[in-house]
Amino acid sequence: MVNLGVFDGETLVANLRVSTDARRSSDEYGLMIRDLLALNGVERSTITDVCMCSVVPPLTGIFEEVSETYFHIKPLSITAGVKTGLQISYDNPRDVGADRIVDAVAAINLYGKPVIVVDFGTATVFDAISRDGIYLGGAIAPGINVAAEALFLNTSQLRRVELVAPKSAIGQNTSTALQAGLVLGYAGLVTGLVERFKSELGPEAKVIGTGGLATIISKEADVFDDINQDLTLIGLRMIYNMNQTQAK
Repeated sequence: MVNLGVFDGETLVANLRVSTDARRSSDEYGLMIRDLLALNGVERSTITDVCMCSVVPPLTGIFEEVSETYFHIKPLSITAGVKTGLQISYDNPRDVGADRIVDAVAAINLYGKPVIVVDFGTATVFDAISRDGIYLGGAIAPGINVAAEALFLNTSQLRRVELVAPKSAIGQNTSTALQAGLVLGYAGLVTGLVERFKSELGPEAKVIGTGGLATIISKEADVFDDINQDLTLIGLRMIYNMNQTQAK
């Protein structure tokens, strides 16, 4: 899923989502974004700056082209060399996904440090930032939707189910058994890893959830201090402002 936001100053005035499909051309994405902006009451001519991060290489160039063709703006892409204010302690800092860096920057500025970010996307990603504001790394597990789809595609007798918590952990039919394994199972995964992270970061570390299924999992895993679905967009705005200030 591609998440796009429009800010007026520090206020997020539109939050748009389009499905990820590397087969789409820049014109197809451009037209979709144009129409979504119009539906949300945003005039394309009012867009003056663009900042983006991408962890899908085939789409990076496509969205850069969308920005230049439809908005006449060269976007700031979060890559090595862009000022983020984040010190990274990782074997190879270039291996850290741009979205993880952006989430970490937003979390530090909004919630302080130490802080743990759990992002429920294609992968379920855990990020740890120390009390000194250093990005230490984290953990990566398959996303819930990815796991559910793998079960459906690779097991002939299992079906797609709605990702909601069942009434009982002991499923009495295939659907509730799948829901228990996926929703309650991932809640257990989150609870266990957050506990381990806190044992290394300190018990005072705040835990922030973001991403599509964060709200569902947070109801079953009582470890979150806040759920912020706009964390990545806010981080992009913060990093863009840092680089504009540096340029001046």
